[in-house]
Amino acid sequence: MARPRPSGGVHPALRLVRFGNTLVSFAGVLVGGLVARGTGVGVPASFTWTILLAALSSAFVTAGGNVLNDLLDLGSDRVNHPDRPLVTGAITVPTARRLAAGLLVASAAVILPVALAAPWLPVLLAVAIAALLSYEFRFKRLGLSGNALVAFLTALVFLYGGAAANAPLVLLPFAGMAFAATLSRELIKDMEDAAGDLDRRTFPRIRGFIWATRIAQLAVAAALVLSPLPLVTFVRANSAAGIIYLALVLAADALFLASVARLPSELHRAQTVSKGAMTVALLAFLAAAFR
Repeated sequence: MARPRPSGGVHPALRLVRFGNTLVSFAGVLVGGLVARGTGVGVPASFTWTILLAALSSAFVTAGGNVLNDLLDLGSDRVNHPDRPLVTGAITVPTARRLAAGLLVASAAVILPVALAAPWLPVLLAVAIAALLSYEFRFKRLGLSGNALVAFLTALVFLYGGAAANAPLVLLPFAGMAFAATLSRELIKDMEDAAGDLDRRTFPRIRGFIWATRIAQLAVAAALVLSPLPLVTFVRANSAAGIIYLALVLAADALFLASVARLPSELHRAQTVSKGAMTVALLAFLAAAFR
């Protein structure tokens, strides 16, 4: 039997770490840090160094978690994602194990130079790694709690950026939106992968697609309710930053609504639209940095 060919000629290592997701994690920390500072991109060199190291640390955690995920999901990926590097043999399991461990160690090593200046960074990093390992080794197979843990890790990216500026609480509205939007997308992904998730008690397999759809739609509704919050807390609605934020967040809200409107049908489309909505939302968050 012929093996599936790698998609788009991308190097197997980049596909293994999900390089696109890793870049989003990197960007999320940068945005979080800039929002916490509230001075646009005009930041001192010392903060630039801190935020770049924090972003690199977050990217390493994300990459290491993705490698670990593929290692533990090798059986179901033979059905759901037969083109992934471990399934095709493009990367061996021992190599992937070393890579996952190295990335997680590197995530801690790179913030050591700034740990005293930004003491919330090592605290939140420890929380993130503990949550990641808890998800992969226990909660991933336990339905909605696993989805919620992934959503928490996504929300933590923005708090991590805020921690680089010693102001993680400023990012709470954005973290809440990220949590709700990610919870919806995780449920959509579990519905799409239900046929191959024979060894997992995912929420769609336990409670069915109708209940999964309802929770996904409620999560999107929660994200929409939270989306105006920055305009009544720390971004002036009549400022240029406020107007840009409002325009972009309304576009993101519309895309999130579209992602759940036809569930539980058109699952791949729903997931793609949800990913696009998250990108637009990230740009909306960035606008708040120029308040």
